[in-house]
Formats: sequence, C-alpha cells, structure tokens
Amino acid sequence: MTQSPKRRIRVPKAPGELKSAGTKDRARARAGARLAAVQALYQMELSGQGLDSVIEEFIDLRLGMEIDGDHLYEADATFFAELVRGVIEHQTSIDRAIDAFLSEEWPLARLEAILRALLRPAAFELLERGDVPARVVLNEYVDLGSAFFGEAETVFANGVLNKLARKARASEFEPLA
Repeated sequence: MTQSPKRRIRVPKAPGELKSAGTKDRARARAGARLAAVQALYQMELSGQGLDSVIEEFIDLRLGMEIDGDHLYEADATFFAELVRGVIEHQTSIDRAIDAFLSEEWPLARLEAILRALLRPAAFELLERGDVPARVVLNEYVDLGSAFFGEAETVFANGVLNKLARKARASEFEPLA
C-alpha cells in the first residue's frame, strides 16, 4: 500500500549508527522522517487507516527497515510522528495554503495522492515549523519529489512550495543589504 520511490533513497546509515547524532546525522534522520511521513500520508489516504495506527506501524515496522540487504533509512521517529500528526491536525489550513498556488482547474483534490502526500508535510513545515529553515524544507521535499516523480512533477512541486515559502516566510528570502 505504501508508495515507494522510483529510485532508492539511502538516507542515512544503518540502525544504531545515530547514537552520537551530530548535525549531519540529525539531518539525515530528519530526511528519513520526511520520506516516511510522505509514505504514511499516502498510505492513510489510500487505505483510510487511522492516524495512530499508521504512526505505530511505521515506527514499529518501517523506520530503519531493510530492503534487499540495504538499510534505506533510519528516521527520527519523533519528528516523523510530529509531521504526520501536524499534517492531520492542520490539514484544512494546509490544503487552503497549497490551493492558493494552484489553478482553479487543478485544485489540490485533483492532484495525484502521492503528490498531495508530498506537498502537505512540506507545507506543514513551512507554515507551522519555524524552527526549520524554509530553504531546508524546500531542498528536502524537492529531493523527495525527484525520487517519486519525473521532472515535470518535481518542477511543479518546487514551484508551488517555493511560492508558499516566499509568502509564509518572506523574511527568509529578503535580499541581504
């Protein structure tokens, strides 16, 4: 049920290697959490699975999982849960914010489920997580987008998120004097 990226994303190291989490390891664990959040939101939308059960499933069974002998990612479980919960708790305002940058002919509801699952946590971070720099959010989700989509969809997601970021976090994009 979970949508897998078209290409493998090896976010960080094998389980247990994040014990002395430096800045780079923390960033990788957050990248893994973002990937898992996109997959969990996609799974929830397609299956109707509830918030608590999908978070529990991902934390217990999927974060740090091994596929074909590769540990794909060890994710920050707390950050993962905050992303998924945050999207669900703020979904109405998140969807409105995203819709503001879409055409009337192509509202959020008309986009592919996996694209919605990518845009929503990115928008949540831009709107509600001021502790994460906007440029980090943009880079992370555009990179994830390129794993799931071709160039056209990735460019589309980048455009929407860039406009949202510049509106929600204008001060982070002002030119330096």
